[in-house]
Amino acid sequence: MTTKIPDISPQQLAHIKRAVPFALSFLLVPLVWITAFIGGWTVVLLPIVTWYLFSIIDSFLGLNLDNADPEATDDDLFWYRMITLLWMPAQFLTLFGLLWYVPQADHLGGWEKFFVFFGVGVMTGTIGINYAHELMHQKNKIERFWADALLAMVLYSHFRSEHLLVHHRYVATPRDPVTAHYSEGFYRFFPRVLRQSLRSSFRAEKAMLARKDRLWTDRRNPFFRYWALQATFLFLAILLGGWVGLLLFLVQAGTAIWQLELVNYVEHYGLTRKHLGDGKYEHVHPRHSWNAAHRASNWLLINLQRHSDHHYKPDRRFPVLQNYGQEAAPQLPYGYPVMTVMAMMPRVWRRVMNPRVRKWREMYYPEITDWTNYNKGTTPYPR
Repeated sequence: MTTKIPDISPQQLAHIKRAVPFALSFLLVPLVWITAFIGGWTVVLLPIVTWYLFSIIDSFLGLNLDNADPEATDDDLFWYRMITLLWMPAQFLTLFGLLWYVPQADHLGGWEKFFVFFGVGVMTGTIGINYAHELMHQKNKIERFWADALLAMVLYSHFRSEHLLVHHRYVATPRDPVTAHYSEGFYRFFPRVLRQSLRSSFRAEKAMLARKDRLWTDRRNPFFRYWALQATFLFLAILLGGWVGLLLFLVQAGTAIWQLELVNYVEHYGLTRKHLGDGKYEHVHPRHSWNAAHRASNWLLINLQRHSDHHYKPDRRFPVLQNYGQEAAPQLPYGYPVMTVMAMMPRVWRRVMNPRVRKWREMYYPEITDWTNYNKGTTPYPR
């Protein structure tokens, strides 16, 4: 289902100049320090840049429909891998450096300190969790540990288990908490997914251990690593910034989680796999994820918006994720920065997206005439 002749060869892909645009996220690091040093109106710069500036750039640069050769090797992708590997230490030094600096900064008022760390949370959620998502899918142990560290910095370590063991297996079925139901507003989705994803991720790890005749208390349960890392970062926040530092750390973590779940809400909204009977569902196809080819926001989000191919081929690294046209995958009208803002306005969201979901159903599943159970998520649980 990918293009027969790649637009970008492995040799072309290996040039550093092709990787550089994907490193634009690193510009957020000095920007967040500027907000802390200056304060005042600058504390809103991070949300403005990530939500609005990249959307404006998208409108000028348009879509990127080129596909790189999916057979490119890790050697060909060296510079892209360096981007994802370098982010973790950059985020660590920024987050904990600010936790030391901001609580004692006399020029910052209480609300300014809050909004500095709200901006930090936009960064750790929009970029940090996204990079963790890329790293957790790799086999390299260092990359996977980097993913664990990034998720622990936002107190959402179970996302790795939920994403790998639940979401990818059960996406677009009732067993996947992250698949937003048709007409389900974000403010209903958010508390539901917070509750259900924690439970489902723990149950998935417990079930894996049980298949090996081990209890959930076995040291191989990754939740012990998750809890240890999170406790370490909470302690470090108190050590560097006192109780104010702990509060600011929680502000950024909460903001990051909110950013992640806004993206999760957008990625599969209203899309469902066909129930074949007896708890069986069709295989995952590109049509079960919303796709977006907007150039600038894909630079910022390292091709996360090519989500249709990510679910079709989860082991592909971000530079070789393929773009699909509207004949193979449903297309978002805008990139994620616009769509996540729109998701916070349920009436606007439904006005824009519900007709697209209905069109998608008519295109791929004309034989289904009653969507009631799909809309409510009450079709049988997959086996």
